[in-house]
Amino acid sequence: MRDTNTLPWRTSSYSGGNGACIDVAKTTGGAHFRDTKDRPRGAAFVAPAAWGAFLDSVKAGAFGA
Repeated sequence: MRDTNTLPWRTSSYSGGNGACIDVAKTTGGAHFRDTKDRPRGAAFVAPAAWGAFLDSVKAGAFGA
């Protein structure tokens, strides 16, 4: 298991201080993501294709606002 503490984390640019935010750290192997309210819990990981499909869905409005 990779130590995710040293990854270059970025907080979502859509974070509005409402508590519904994520941090993302992209690596050559995919993307790690975690809940900003519970960072000690750890991060999930997805392969590049899955992360790309998720982003495409978000951009298409699949999850609403």
